[in-house]
Parts: sequence; C-alpha cells; structure tokens
Amino acid sequence: MTVDRQLGFWMATALVIGNIIGIGIFVQPASLAPYGLNALLAWAVTAAGCVALAWALALLARQMPQADGPFSYISATLGEVWAAAALWCYWIAVWVGTATIAVGVAGYFASVLPVFAEVPPAVLAASLLWLFTAINLLGIRSGGWVQLVTSALKLAPLALVLGFGLWTLLTEPAAYTQSLPATPLSLSATMAASTIALFAMLGIESAVVPASRVRDPARTLPRATMAGTLLAALVYVAVTAVALLLVPQSGLAESAAPFVTVLDHFMGVGNGRWLGLLILVSGMGAVNGWTLLAGELTRTLADHRLLPAVFGRSNRFGAPANALLLAGLLGTALALMNYSRSFVDGFTFLTVVATAANLPLYLCCVLGLLVLVRRSPGSLPRFTGVIGTFGVAYTVFTFAGVGLEPFLWALALVLMGIPIYLLRRWRGRAAAQPVLKA
Repeated sequence: MTVDRQLGFWMATALVIGNIIGIGIFVQPASLAPYGLNALLAWAVTAAGCVALAWALALLARQMPQADGPFSYISATLGEVWAAAALWCYWIAVWVGTATIAVGVAGYFASVLPVFAEVPPAVLAASLLWLFTAINLLGIRSGGWVQLVTSALKLAPLALVLGFGLWTLLTEPAAYTQSLPATPLSLSATMAASTIALFAMLGIESAVVPASRVRDPARTLPRATMAGTLLAALVYVAVTAVALLLVPQSGLAESAAPFVTVLDHFMGVGNGRWLGLLILVSGMGAVNGWTLLAGELTRTLADHRLLPAVFGRSNRFGAPANALLLAGLLGTALALMNYSRSFVDGFTFLTVVATAANLPLYLCCVLGLLVLVRRSPGSLPRFTGVIGTFGVAYTVFTFAGVGLEPFLWALALVLMGIPIYLLRRWRGRAAAQPVLKA
C-alpha cells in the first residue's frame, strides 16, 4: 500500500517545536519554584540530555529512513519485545501528556478570560481534547496546518518574556538578586526538578513517530528533530531563569498562570492577561499536536498488532478515526479523575507520570543507537558512542528522580500492556500453524 507522505520539513519542525513548546513551560515555573535554584541546575542537565536524545533519534532516522518510527528502530536493534514494551509505555505517555496539557490550558483560561471563571476546569480540559480530536479527524494535513500556525504564534509570548527579562537585566540588574529562592542546593532536589523539567521537553521525538508520513525522511527527520530541540532548549532555560529569579518563590509556587504573574508583578495587576492570550494559543497548539501524535501512534500499535486492528483503520480523510477517539476518551477520563487535587499539584503529578512512562522509549532508542555503533561503526559520526552513552546516563538519572508514587502509577499502566502483547504473540503463532485436514 502506498503511503501518502504529506509532512515536509517545516511541518515536521513545527510538530517538534509545537509539541515541545506547549503549556508545560508556562505552568512549570510554579511546579519548579519549591526547588529554588536547583531548578536551573536541573534545566542545564535536561537541556544537555535532550540534545543527546534528539541526536540519537536523528541518527536512527538517517540510518533507517524507510522505517515507520521508533518501533522499527528499536525492533531492528534490540528486538521486538523491547520495541513493544517501549511503544506501549510511550503510548501511555502520549495520552497522559495530552490530558496534562489540557489541564494546564484550562488553568490559564480562568486567569486570562474571566468569563470562563465559572466553568469547571474539567469541562474546559475535556472540551479542548475533543475540539482537537475533531480537527485531526479531518486528516493529518489539517492538523499539520493548525500546528504550523500555532507554532509561529506561540513563540511570541516566549519572545516577550525574554525581551522583558533582558530589559530588566539592562535597566535594573539588582532585580535578579532581590528575590533569590531560599531552598538549598542538593542532588536529590536537582534530580526531582529534572524529572519535572523533562516534561516540558517531551516531544523531541514528534517528527519520527509519524515517520511514514514524512517526505524525504532521510534528510527531513534529522534536520527537523535537531532544529526543534535546540531552539526549544535554549528558549526554555532562558525563560525559566527569568521567572524564578524575578518573582518571589512563594508567590510563584502558588500561581496557576506563572507568566501572567511575572508581568503582573512588574507591570501592575491585569497587564499580564494579554500575554496569557498568546499562551492559550500555545497551549491549544500543543493539545492539537499531541492529539495528532496520539492518533498516529495508536494506528502504529494497531498495525503491529499491539492493539486491536480496528484502531488502525482510516476514515475517508486518511485519519485514524478510531485511534483518535480512543485517545480522546482515555485523556478525558484522566483529566476528570485528577481534579481532586489542587491545580498545581495535579499538573505536577500528571507531569511526572507522563515523564516516567516516556523514559523507556528514550532509553531503548539510545541503546539501539549503541547497538548500531557496534554493528557498523564506520557508517555513523565519530562521537556517536559518546552521545549514546550520555543519553543512557541521562535517562537513568531522570528515572532516579521520578519518585515512588509516579513510578508505581507508570509501572501499573505498563503492566497493563503485558497481556495484550502475550495475546498478540499467541495469535501470531496460532495463525502460523498449518491447518491439518482429515
């Protein structure tokens, strides 16, 4: 069957940037505030680690341009068992992450648009999930265009915060030392903050997941992956520093819309609302991008018989309709369940669960790259082994900072996939058995 490759370099890069730069970075300053300056150390580690992971994904895409994404990369290097486990974990991470982003956007709605203050946040989050499910039911190109437009718009609030931070540095540099967080530096705090920071960088793999839909994948996928990851990492470290150093720690930790709080703190109450409008656009673009990714990934799992075949079917627009509907239902259920917690606590908890479920995919991909280094070292750049080793060390470091409760939640979700995989293997063996005639 001929696959319609509709995503070019700009759409693929927009998918990476759009999925990385979502609502996470605009809510995270509140989640990271209790860690104080440990958060900045965590971001330095996270940025370096994510660049290494992105490089690994880019090299895998270059070496296997006709593959259909991470499942094929891992299956070809580590084996199908590891590929199935990693993709099942990642699938969970995607719909958990989509729900988390919708929760974050709902938090900004009440701060930016008072007319929504009386609407239950659960209703807002669920409405966003289904709005972008409907858009993606019209086909991957429909979702791709929404992603391209919102990715361009979402850079505006980040540029504004960066400009404001630079202006403050030049005109009132003492402001950066007036509200320094009091939390002492420690390895445990840095590790915990790194796990939260990584959530904002989830999405570096966004271009390679729908690899079968990308034009000229050997060139497009590596370029889009590295360009999107580097831009997002540089911007994130800078804007996080502005928020943590300019706003008192206690006030930042309690804010549902931290960047609105940043501008309100220095420009007067109410002035941050206009920035919040652009942040809403950013968040909604991320919900769209992750919804697109959830549909394509669910279809991939169905194609590899890790989910029922019905989720691999396409509608007349070429969209995986049943897959999108399943992801929407799961994300909605999780968003509704989590509103028993306070906004910041709920967002932080979902963040860590999504990150924990995402890590096996990254670990398997960098291990797969190291396998390629052993098999054919001459076909890869000189320092590939060093990059792969650092990527393994970084994922292990982040796993250690996840914490027990989120780890157990992620483990429970992962264990749900074992019966499905065993059933798939049993059916495959049964289908391969010859039929004996009497």
